[in-house]
Amino acid sequence: MMGFAHLIFLSTFLSVSMTSETFDAMEGEAFVIKCPRWSSAVKFTWYHTHTKKIIPAEEERSRVFSFKRFLWFLPTSREDSGNYTCDIHFSNNSTKSFNMSVQVHPYKQGVCFPSQIRYPNDTGRGKIVCPTIDNYTNATIIQWYKNCKPLQGQRYFKAEKYIFINNPRKEDDGYYTCRFIYTHKGNVFNVSATRIFISKAKHSPLPPQILFPKDKSVVEVELGAPLALKCQARLGIKKQPIAVVTWDVDNIPVKSLDFSRFHEKNHFFEGHEQEHYRETTLHVTEIRKEDLQANFTCVAVNEMHNTKATVTLQLKAQYGKIYDAYVIYPKSHTNEANFVEYFVYQIMPDILENKCGYKLCIYGRDIYPGEDTASAIEKRMQKSRRLIIVLTRQLINCKEQAYDQHIALYNALIQNDTKVILLEMETIGTYEKLQESLRFVIKQQGTIKWKKQHTVLSQSSNSKFWKQVRYHMPLRLKSSHSADAG
Repeated sequence: MMGFAHLIFLSTFLSVSMTSETFDAMEGEAFVIKCPRWSSAVKFTWYHTHTKKIIPAEEERSRVFSFKRFLWFLPTSREDSGNYTCDIHFSNNSTKSFNMSVQVHPYKQGVCFPSQIRYPNDTGRGKIVCPTIDNYTNATIIQWYKNCKPLQGQRYFKAEKYIFINNPRKEDDGYYTCRFIYTHKGNVFNVSATRIFISKAKHSPLPPQILFPKDKSVVEVELGAPLALKCQARLGIKKQPIAVVTWDVDNIPVKSLDFSRFHEKNHFFEGHEQEHYRETTLHVTEIRKEDLQANFTCVAVNEMHNTKATVTLQLKAQYGKIYDAYVIYPKSHTNEANFVEYFVYQIMPDILENKCGYKLCIYGRDIYPGEDTASAIEKRMQKSRRLIIVLTRQLINCKEQAYDQHIALYNALIQNDTKVILLEMETIGTYEKLQESLRFVIKQQGTIKWKKQHTVLSQSSNSKFWKQVRYHMPLRLKSSHSADAG
């Protein structure tokens, strides 16, 4: 139904009361034409333009019949050539009319399609979609032809509705005909459609190569913690018509798994010499024990081949970590007591240590006199599973950058070794005065905000504030006060 897009385009202008379009069909095949879609339409009427004879809905043995916005010919006959009108009726009693001219062409010996029945090229990169097939429910392609000769060879990848030519060349230019069958109420009809293909500046597929992860690699995880697994693959030169990078878990595609716990995000980009890359990240909201037994497989596919890389998960080794969190806070340079120190030395230990069973390392409490401060801080951080940074205006405005804050952010961001929990004890505002690394963490995960009303409930581990803190702390075993590995 060549040119139907133009018909839809014209129909969007309300001032147009009558348009005309020509459709070419092959004798003896199934054929359908469509009236433009209107959301406010309430009824469609089809009739022969000159005789005004209405074409009714399908009855027994009907060959030509109307169905809503569709006019069917099952099959076409030479006598069907002529003009047809579709009236669209609206709820406000207005009507729009569209004229459609149908020309049925007879078969000729040695000619698989008349010159009038061909559809424009939709791509020159190797993908040839079978025209009109979407108009026929559950149609099945039985054969492709090039210039009326059956299409054969390993360079042609055949999919449900299209073929793909591997690395198209000038000699691939020509007319490609798809022949398919359409079944209606037990009756089988033939349909053919032809599209011209003209090669353009070409893409070049390459054997798909997964850059990361490495096959059989092991990723360390924590139970209860989220996980992001990235897979990046190079698939060819220039954008590829078939390019898939996806994750399977125990050979089950992620799209078939529990969407509340697994989902994928993907994008593509071009690298050096227009190399085409795709990257897909598998996000797992929380790691469970059964995940430690599973195989996570990245699959990369293009028209040439497919390749895989499988990773497994294991619990993070403890590396002698004995603290659940190292606490960084602004040190007071005066002898006056302040709320932040009361919070760090009294409230936080009471909730997280006494009531929840965590073990904290707090500077000034757990670093002893005589220890080399810089070395002690670094060692304590290496033995801590989390870093809690208490954000206040004093910490931000302090001109001297705290050594432990530098080390903490280096570990968290550069080495990606320790997770950060940010407690905003005072409203900071736009965070502009914060160092860039802290702003990065805030952008990634936000802060947990302390409010004045929390003071009243500060002794309750079930308050909203402490529930948020506990959510980001390491998972704890119910039978013991010791933290899980990681």
